[in-house]
Amino acid sequence: MVIKDHHEAYIGWAEFERNQKLLAINAYGRVDGVKSGRGGRALLSGMLCCGRCGRRLTVNYVGGGIRQAVYRCDRPNNYLGQPRCFTFGGRRPDEAITRELLRAVEPLAIEAAMHAQRRHMEVQAEQRRIVELDLQQARYEASLAERRYAACDPDHRLIASQLEKGWEAALERVRRCEQRVAAFDQEQEAAPPPNLDGLAEDLQAAWNAPGVTMRSRQQLLRTLVKDIIADVDDATREVVLTVHWRGGQHSQIRVIKPRTGEHGCRTPEDALAVIRSMAGKWSDEHIAASLNRMGLPTGQGKTWTAHRVSSTRRVHDIRAYRSAHKDSDWLTMSEAAATLGVNNHRIRRLIKDGLLPAEQVVPRAPYQIRASDLLDPKVTDAVGRTDRPCHADGGKQISMFSST
Repeated sequence: MVIKDHHEAYIGWAEFERNQKLLAINAYGRVDGVKSGRGGRALLSGMLCCGRCGRRLTVNYVGGGIRQAVYRCDRPNNYLGQPRCFTFGGRRPDEAITRELLRAVEPLAIEAAMHAQRRHMEVQAEQRRIVELDLQQARYEASLAERRYAACDPDHRLIASQLEKGWEAALERVRRCEQRVAAFDQEQEAAPPPNLDGLAEDLQAAWNAPGVTMRSRQQLLRTLVKDIIADVDDATREVVLTVHWRGGQHSQIRVIKPRTGEHGCRTPEDALAVIRSMAGKWSDEHIAASLNRMGLPTGQGKTWTAHRVSSTRRVHDIRAYRSAHKDSDWLTMSEAAATLGVNNHRIRRLIKDGLLPAEQVVPRAPYQIRASDLLDPKVTDAVGRTDRPCHADGGKQISMFSST
């Protein structure tokens, strides 16, 4: 039982309730509590609930150097001595929730960008209006000072001198205000209005901007997401995240759980698929060039070289290209050009025109050309036409040089 103001208090009742509300907001670990952004490196800190025991997941940081976040449900172990429910790394779930969040707000981003642009124009117009009103006030005061000076008796030299100084000061203020208006207009003409159309299309860059702190990202996430239920599917080795949105909707995300020994610098699956497809038919140099053209970096974000392709093949047990075992029926573009006595550009043009069939293991990979296709009459005729002039010499054409 509480009786308000029964004793003299150190603080007022309103301030006490305000403090209690703030403590509840900052409470960490309560399932029914409000999850405020607390910073750190884990985006989902305070948001994850265990799908098995219902308790809030904790965050631990492991590794040397830049420590990585790990989510774990260890409260049953700490309080009851029971086995830990599960543990999983935080990088992939954080990235998956970020993609889902940005995909959810993308339709609203266009409207927000248009609203920001309208607001920018309104602010510019308001600033222009303030400067214009200041100029009008200065002109009025200058006109008033002029009338006072004109109405003054010239014989009262002291008063006339004071009124003249006031008039000059008012005129000086008019000149300064006119300069401000001119400078403002010139600045607006020189600086084009900000293009905010691309803001909606570049949410990822805005999210990862250096000036955006993890606390801000967490607060934005908590504005849209109420809770996330986490579980681990041991059969498929996937982390299952059930997102409970503020509007009442639910969505489920599955993230592959890394195996023991896997790390964030492993080679992307897309790059491995290209290496597996090309390894038996192309050298490491060709594979590296194809991967770089496709924009697929290494696991560390670097460009590919023959040495890195070779190292990746050894790690993943991918057989290498053997020039001695090369199928002579297939030629590279350079080999086909050497056979026909033309350059690579001519071969590429024949392929583009559909005269010379060619295959690619994957898009942007080097072309493979059958040796038998080089004997096709269409190909030989096209190659034979390369030495002919582009335009026939008509009988009425005047030659630049004499025949002698």
